Amino acid sequence: MTAGRLAPSPTGAQHLGNARTYLLAYWAARKSNTRLILRIEDIDSPRIKPWATQQAIEDLSWLGIDWDEGPDIGGPNAPYIQTERRERYRAALQQLIEADRVFPCTCSRKDIQAAGSAPHFEHESPIYPGTCASWKNNQPLPAEGTYSWRFRASDLEMKFNDTVCGPQACNPAQHLGAFPITQKSGDPSYQLAVVVDDAAMGITEVVRGDDLIVSTFRQLDLYHALGYTPPRYAHVPLVCGPDRRRLAKRHGDTRLSLCREEGLPASKIVTWAARSCGLLDEHQSVRSASELIERFQWNRLSRSEVVIDPATL
Repeated sequence: MTAGRLAPSPTGAQHLGNARTYLLAYWAARKSNTRLILRIEDIDSPRIKPWATQQAIEDLSWLGIDWDEGPDIGGPNAPYIQTERRERYRAALQQLIEADRVFPCTCSRKDIQAAGSAPHFEHESPIYPGTCASWKNNQPLPAEGTYSWRFRASDLEMKFNDTVCGPQACNPAQHLGAFPITQKSGDPSYQLAVVVDDAAMGITEVVRGDDLIVSTFRQLDLYHALGYTPPRYAHVPLVCGPDRRRLAKRHGDTRLSLCREEGLPASKIVTWAARSCGLLDEHQSVRSASELIERFQWNRLSRSEVVIDPATL
């Protein structure tokens, strides 16, 4: 059975850029008669806002998006909140330890910066210099709370064919390096949690922003190491402000909750998103998100960034 997912992170309010990606995931899933799962990705604990989970659910519902499983309605893959799924992450970590695919690392970001490294992808941290990588799984561990677990990236070319961006290739060891899959607290990182959850929930298509293409190579490496089958990926263009920088607070308040509070019809957001995706002409509009399901086609989506002046909405 096929499945897509919506995976908001409650680190703050959902905004116009998030809305466009969620709508694309919704349209893609419903057009192909695919189950849609809502999962709350709340393992980034220092940045989590207590109010943001319920607000995200309300924002999605307001947009006209519905789902088949989630924290509000339950389902066979519960729980749907990552902080309630820690045992699954611990089991996956133990599997990687036993296979010698990870090592404990006591390095700080400052240590890695100071060590210098090979050239790395734009917006990526320096490649890990291998300081702690000689550890083997029969050796003693550092003191608890002083280390994170890093994954030994594979030294081979990895490829995938993105639904939107086309063929992608990368050598994880050479271009990305070993990466953390837990925090020093022992909690899982995003990379490990998302792979374990997508595999456990049977996710077959992931729709997300194209700033996460690099993360996909790390996740594919984890999929292979854990023996999971990876999903298809569709990395969609980011929404940018008039300065062509990623939509942010500097462009004004684009929170969906504010749109709701001020009485802006959800159809305005849906129509804007559909026009930006090529599903509607500039003079066309819709009253609900569900009206676009039959019109949806991935091949109509431009690979160019989406530029918007929030004030024009």
